[in-house]
Amino acid sequence: MPRTLLRDRAYAAIRDAIVAGELEPGAVVRDAELAERLGLSRAPVREAFSRLVDEGLLESKPQSYTRVTPVVAADVRDAAAVVGAMHELVTRIAVPRLFAADIEAMRTANERFAAAVRAGDVDGALQADDDLHDVLVRVSGNRAAAATAARYTPLIRRLERRRFGEGGNCRSAGLHERLIEACAAGDVDAAVRVTAEIWRGLAELADTD
Repeated sequence: MPRTLLRDRAYAAIRDAIVAGELEPGAVVRDAELAERLGLSRAPVREAFSRLVDEGLLESKPQSYTRVTPVVAADVRDAAAVVGAMHELVTRIAVPRLFAADIEAMRTANERFAAAVRAGDVDGALQADDDLHDVLVRVSGNRAAAATAARYTPLIRRLERRRFGEGGNCRSAGLHERLIEACAAGDVDAAVRVTAEIWRGLAELADTD
């Protein structure tokens, strides 16, 4: 397997373990242990560590430790502001380009989201949420916005997962429905306003942390 794919595989696996809480805040991570766990050599794991440090999910002190960062409210607020701005941008671009099949894909994702929230299925809810918003990201075709959102969303997801685990409720299904209706009507400004409200709500999660 090409080295870049090995590095990406290591990165995705470690990132997902951090977001899921399998690697808890403060946990020390060692390249040799994770390489063995993932069936990889140490080199792609070390490269993944470097990327995750840059993205704020790991912190490292040379010759001492590499560990999972704590969930810091200010970091979550900053990430939500950036990710929200990217989603507002792609929504503004995408709405005039949407086809009926795109709207239907968003509706289907929101149905799965609502069902997962009712069932307490955190993984299902977050995946459905991603699927819904990814329709707009894909249709916009803005790769820079997509990459920026992908980089900072995991910081937000860690806090969202904890809120789900604490029994927190979620009003996003209703907000999603408003977003979908605005998209179906071709109302760009309304769709952007709802998008801003969705991501503002995620930023507010940090204020109660």
